[in-house]
Amino acid sequence: MTDATQGVPASQLSDEELEKQGKSAHETRNWVFLHGSAEQFAHHTARMLELEREYVRRYPKRTWQGSGGAPTDLAQTAASWRETVRAVIAQLEQLVDLPDPQSVDAPGVADPAHAFLQRLADNGGRMNKLEAHQAAREVGLDPAVRADLYKAEPPLIETEGKERVLTDAGRARLADGQ
Repeated sequence: MTDATQGVPASQLSDEELEKQGKSAHETRNWVFLHGSAEQFAHHTARMLELEREYVRRYPKRTWQGSGGAPTDLAQTAASWRETVRAVIAQLEQLVDLPDPQSVDAPGVADPAHAFLQRLADNGGRMNKLEAHQAAREVGLDPAVRADLYKAEPPLIETEGKERVLTDAGRARLADGQ
């Protein structure tokens, strides 16, 4: 029996499925790192490592470890792996210590859309798309409501490349207190 949140154990996957899932895990890593929740990041990390361990077990000669590219200085290799593990632990500890998004500004933000627009205004009226995405999450702004800010007539927010920009209509809404 498998845990639906973990998927089929890597050891039970066919060779083709192991390669497919491993490739997919690596392709989605950046998105999970930038946009995923702490739980998604932890799950993704565990699953990716499980898939990699199984791949190395099945195909040791396809990786640097078994292809002649393995380092001859075992002490240096051990030191490098220790540093990698420490960095992963530090990153996970930072995720555990993140503040509760509901308490970042004020618990129970009455109007998350207004709070989001205010965050943009407080940042000079523009914000990198990733920072804007995070700000929206922190104030509890539903993604559909955030999308409506772009689709409003006139739009309250516009996209300029990688920036999200508060429009005159967005500033007017803030001034009106809506």
